Amino acid sequence: MKKYISLTIAVLVLGLVSCEKELIQNPTTTKVADNFYANEAEMEEAVNAVFATLQFTGVYDTAMPAVGELPGEDAYDETPANDGGNYGMLDDFIVIPQSSLIADVWEDTYKGIQRANIVLSRIQEVEFEDAALKDARTGEMLFIRALLYFNLVRTFGDVPLIVDEVENPQEYFGQARTPIEDVYAQIISDLQTAESLLPVRNDGNRGRVVKTAAQALMGKVYLTRLNYSAARENLLKVVNSNAHNLIAVDEVFSVDNELNEELIFVVQYASGINSNGEGSDAYRMFNPTGRQDGGMAGTKGHGVLKPDFFELYDGTDSRKGVFVGQLESGLAYNNKIAVPTTVIGDSPSDWVVLRYADVLLMLAEIENELGNSTDAVSYLNEIRNRANLGDYSGSTDKTSLFAEIDLQRRLELVWEGHRWFDLLRQGRAQSVLGITDANKLLLPLPASQIAADPALVQNPGY
Repeated sequence: MKKYISLTIAVLVLGLVSCEKELIQNPTTTKVADNFYANEAEMEEAVNAVFATLQFTGVYDTAMPAVGELPGEDAYDETPANDGGNYGMLDDFIVIPQSSLIADVWEDTYKGIQRANIVLSRIQEVEFEDAALKDARTGEMLFIRALLYFNLVRTFGDVPLIVDEVENPQEYFGQARTPIEDVYAQIISDLQTAESLLPVRNDGNRGRVVKTAAQALMGKVYLTRLNYSAARENLLKVVNSNAHNLIAVDEVFSVDNELNEELIFVVQYASGINSNGEGSDAYRMFNPTGRQDGGMAGTKGHGVLKPDFFELYDGTDSRKGVFVGQLESGLAYNNKIAVPTTVIGDSPSDWVVLRYADVLLMLAEIENELGNSTDAVSYLNEIRNRANLGDYSGSTDKTSLFAEIDLQRRLELVWEGHRWFDLLRQGRAQSVLGITDANKLLLPLPASQIAADPALVQNPGY
């Protein structure tokens, strides 16, 4: 299943209202929750609908990549006033609660959580021919729910934690925001259970979630919580699985080599399908405006790279010109997203959420923090040698080694949605970016959500 296209269920909450002698005729084009999820085929359809939410604007189509990169020091918005200023506000740390992009993040993420909760609440009652497949689908839903909550809690801080199917939305009005610690506890619990249920690999469909995805995400979660030992333990499981390897730089993001062995979990997109509605909008939104270098006209310029960032690449670095390109004007751009083959908002490039290079760089950072410089340099050198830079020959004191690991994270993972969250978890966002107001380290809750339920208290400073 290249794309999760068979999406005939599009449900956030389905409530049925009935009374005596009243005839309710269900539309033939709508599947009602109480009449659905009755067999394996329908449950598979519901599972696919959960995967589909990862493609939404507020998740990995454009919003979460922008949230993860634009506040950092390497990317900026070339046209900050366009599109309602939504992307420019991220770049300038002036996001307002009325931002439609922030509303998309909240709403689309909770749609995914609700869909996952529906499956998790009902799948145990459905008979599957293969019990292992039922376990795998359960693990997938737990992984996606954990991923979505991880995005929410890093973006907004305390958020409402909902782990049951919402059948009557009225019952959830008045629910306060759940403390960060409790949200993280649920994320870790979901991932631990997912790890136990997911298959080691899925050769039949490599786009599904596998065990190493849960392990890699759990490692990132523990690293975010500064639990280095637990992070190391989970990331080493990925390394020792022998399921993933670094591949040639020019093959990592090639659309002809999707789902390759370096990639651990991706959100899949495809061009020219379903009336050009299944591709990614990232190419249009994040490329320099008016690209005329063989690209496609209509790009928005909401995520270009600074010229001084491009110069950080050594002349021999094989990533230069492959991961990142540069126009004659000097503007640099993310070259990991393929040019659309149909319309400007229909790029075929998958969005990479987790890949092996990130695992190695996280391990390098962890070993350095734990005082194991030899191991840290070993992981670092895997990245450097793949980039044609050779072994690291600088000082191995903790500060110097951290600086090199951090540089390689920037050069390797640029525009994959990590930089802002790296700076946050390291406690360096304010010093690196010159942020004087600590309140800006979290985004505001959408004004529409506050208006709908006053129990949701706004973040300080907004």
